[in-house]
Amino acid sequence: MLCRNAKGKAAIAVFPLAWNYRSAVQGNSVPDRAAAHRKKEKQMISKEKKTAIINEYGRKPGDTGSPEVQIAILTERITELTEHMKNHPQDFHSNRGLLKLVGQRRGLLDYLKKTDLEKYRALIEKLGIRK
Repeated sequence: MLCRNAKGKAAIAVFPLAWNYRSAVQGNSVPDRAAAHRKKEKQMISKEKKTAIINEYGRKPGDTGSPEVQIAILTERITELTEHMKNHPQDFHSNRGLLKLVGQRRGLLDYLKKTDLEKYRALIEKLGIRK
């Protein structure tokens, strides 16, 4: 649908369900209260926390590629997503992401177990993954 913007030029109007035609043409905007909530929910690991994990589990300073570091970072992300899922049990998109992260960590753990059993045992003990 075409309408005029503030400068009088033709523009394509896209109307969310909460709007009606009259308010969109008049330029009244409906505040998207959910957008602020969505931004707040979508948090990743902070840079400081990730740096601390890299320094703690890395083989040398700045080591981000070793399986130990990757597993530790994935474990932190899994922990945060697990907390999110406790508050939002019907968030199926996040649940799928959680399952993908668990599978990715499982693959890295299998690789580490195959290549260096002692490091594998030390890592799962330190992270508290196994019971």
